[in-house]
Amino acid sequence: MPVQMLLNKGAVPVKVWTSDIQSAAIDQLTQLSMLPIIHNHVAVMPDVHAGIGSTIGSVIPTHKAIIPAAVGVDIGCGMLAVQLSLTANDLPDNLSQARSDIEQAVPVGFNKHDSADIRSISANRLDKGYQVLMAKYPALVKMQKAQKDADAWARQIGTLGGGNHFIELCLDESDNVWVMLHSGSRGIGNQIGRYFIEIAKKDMEKVDVHLPLSDLAYFQEGSEHFDGYVEAVDWAQSYAAENRSEMLDLVLGALAKTLPDFSVVDHAINCHHNYVSKEAHFGKDVFVTRKGAIRAGKGEMGIIPGSMGARSFIVRGLGNEESFCSCSHGAGRKMSRSQAKKVFSRDDLIAQTDGVECRKDEGVIDEAPGAYKSIDEVMANQCDLVEAVHTLKQVLCVKG
Repeated sequence: MPVQMLLNKGAVPVKVWTSDIQSAAIDQLTQLSMLPIIHNHVAVMPDVHAGIGSTIGSVIPTHKAIIPAAVGVDIGCGMLAVQLSLTANDLPDNLSQARSDIEQAVPVGFNKHDSADIRSISANRLDKGYQVLMAKYPALVKMQKAQKDADAWARQIGTLGGGNHFIELCLDESDNVWVMLHSGSRGIGNQIGRYFIEIAKKDMEKVDVHLPLSDLAYFQEGSEHFDGYVEAVDWAQSYAAENRSEMLDLVLGALAKTLPDFSVVDHAINCHHNYVSKEAHFGKDVFVTRKGAIRAGKGEMGIIPGSMGARSFIVRGLGNEESFCSCSHGAGRKMSRSQAKKVFSRDDLIAQTDGVECRKDEGVIDEAPGAYKSIDEVMANQCDLVEAVHTLKQVLCVKG
């Protein structure tokens, strides 16, 4: 289905792939579209909802500039999925031990690995870039010291985090087993994001640029901090991808304890959905910020998860230029976390996650499937952006 809504209140149009959009999100997008740095138009995916700093589900092309708050603080957050050489018949009737083994292998929430031994491969690849950033930005060193854990960035590689981050064991339409997980750049990405967002706001004050919203502060090419931010965000995006890869190895090791011998089928799909990249669109080289969106270039593979009780999709991009070759990053929330806690009970959560081995306690009520939009509606609204290759349904879910 093509664009369903067109907003024309700013300097450029806002093209929206759904009619299900909050007024708060429309206000945010209208303010964004007033910026002089936006190229051609803003594209908005069908999982859109209002966010902090920028609208979730927005694709923002900027000419010779980047908005740090649009990239956000979970820099490089994204998905990884891989098919295993197992089928549903190979799984035990009860997956509680498999979930326990994964939770033992992969720290969740604010937890880290006990030692820096996990550094072995991933951290060594990232260490040089980390040292460069710390040398350039003493304020980031102070942020690390405030945690009283200078090695935290290394010990968080291969960790899940909290919120809507998850690890799942899924079955596809042919009962093949998949591992799918969702995480980002953890604490160090958060620190980098917060640091540069504040610098951008101060820079805007110095040059006396009027902004409709302070979170829309941006760095322009050639300005004092532009190159530094590009370098830092690139490193954080690499960290996020390494984090997911390291986590996959840990999950596969944990599953090997209870499942029959298996191997990985084909290579993993590892895609960001909170990030910035330099691309060419509508006649210009621009920086494309995907805030809750994945790249869906012609033939490119991606992952669109539902909620912890709904279907997810492995997709192939159709390369639609109107969306800047993008699609949704998930189902998208239809209610806030605080609202979900008021609306749903533990009994509701249990009913909505029937058949899934997962946490069913009050600590994850805000992640109840009912708090999210229908993933089937989201997929129907972007049939001109992607095609579904596999449909996955989780049988096990680990939440932070």
